Amino acid sequence: MIILGVILLIVGFVTGISFLWTIGVILAVIGLVLWLLGAVGHAVGGRTHYW
Repeated sequence: MIILGVILLIVGFVTGISFLWTIGVILAVIGLVLWLLGAVGHAVGGRTHYW
């Protein structure tokens, strides 16, 4: 999810499409939050680790 968010950020920036930029930011932030929760030991979606 983080990688997809970064790709959308880059594509949105290069093409000037603000919709892709917004979706990229949202996906990157959600991915980072899920990654951090999994890294500190909280179960995410019923799994001990999230990746």
